[in-house]
Amino acid sequence: MSRRHPIISITGSSGAGTSSVRKTFVNIFRREKINAAYIEGDAFHRYDRMEMRAVMAEETKRGNMRFSHFGPDANLLEELAATFKSYGETGNGKTRHYVHDDREAEEFGSPPGTFTKWEEFPAGTDLLFYEGLHGAVVTEKVNVAQHADLSIGVVPVINLEWIQKIHRDKEARGYTTQAVTDTILRRMPDYVDYIVPQFSQTGINFQRAPTVDTSNPFIARWIPTPDESIVVIRFANPRGIDFPYLLSMIRNSWMSRANSIVVPGGSMELAMQLILTPLILKLIDRKRNAD
Repeated sequence: MSRRHPIISITGSSGAGTSSVRKTFVNIFRREKINAAYIEGDAFHRYDRMEMRAVMAEETKRGNMRFSHFGPDANLLEELAATFKSYGETGNGKTRHYVHDDREAEEFGSPPGTFTKWEEFPAGTDLLFYEGLHGAVVTEKVNVAQHADLSIGVVPVINLEWIQKIHRDKEARGYTTQAVTDTILRRMPDYVDYIVPQFSQTGINFQRAPTVDTSNPFIARWIPTPDESIVVIRFANPRGIDFPYLLSMIRNSWMSRANSIVVPGGSMELAMQLILTPLILKLIDRKRNAD
């Protein structure tokens, strides 16, 4: 953690909705005139798309059916932790971009499935913002979680997470339902070992739960809408959180435990704005007082 160079980390599985949450943060940064450096978790994958396919095929031949992007062997977790540490100490570091599709290929000038070159963060940023799979990961070799000043988990209930992933990968990436299902199954051991434990490290978790039937996510024709959901917001340390204010500002919300508030799914962005803006401004005030 750093007073001079704070780090905000958003962690969620593939299909969890972290990209949508990122937009909320970008809006807060823009409104509050905060200059952020950004890291996308995919930038710290170890292999590009073709390399990953080759390594997965080789691991399958060896009988390793669990090799996946969720695990440490497919990622540069030590380098990610070192980047967090470097930014926290100096405000400097490097990142790159993983090119997902043709639109991004045109934007970044690199083919889909490849990485751009490593580049230094812009000078003079106010904070570092990470969004990806491993923002709060802790293994025997690396501890990324210890470097974040504000760590947030985005954790839909698992059937909803799978529905979102299946629809995204089919519509945006052209995969079949069976191909996405195979990916989910391959990733499950690493999901249990490396993704889920992070949500005990995060300071706040936003967990969306549908209020419609999602019993079989593999045949679901539609993603449940925000209005067909509720969001459970859990605070690891609720001290200083003004729950009466939140309850008064968010209609139809209620406390489910002493550290948890439940809000309608359609109010999730409002809840994030109300909860996170003061926390972000506190980090910026602390930074300015330390300078």
